[in-house]
Amino acid sequence: MIIKVLGSGCLNCKTLEQRTAEAMKKLNIEATIEKVTDYQQIATYGVMRTPGLVIDNKVIVQGRVPTVEQIQELLTSHVA
Repeated sequence: MIIKVLGSGCLNCKTLEQRTAEAMKKLNIEATIEKVTDYQQIATYGVMRTPGLVIDNKVIVQGRVPTVEQIQELLTSHVA
């Protein structure tokens, strides 16, 4: 599983990365988290509002920072 956090590196982007790592730890999921800060790359995902969360090249969240519990649900549904 490859997880990408899309954004400029702002506080919301960092928070999304931290919450995603926490959710992965709680679920005992091992994956790579990549940060994508290049706006041209972000645009290739169709994301117009950051931060964005991408799991295996599918945009799961954009323009908001979900809770750890919400991220856990997203990860669980993606793995299933």
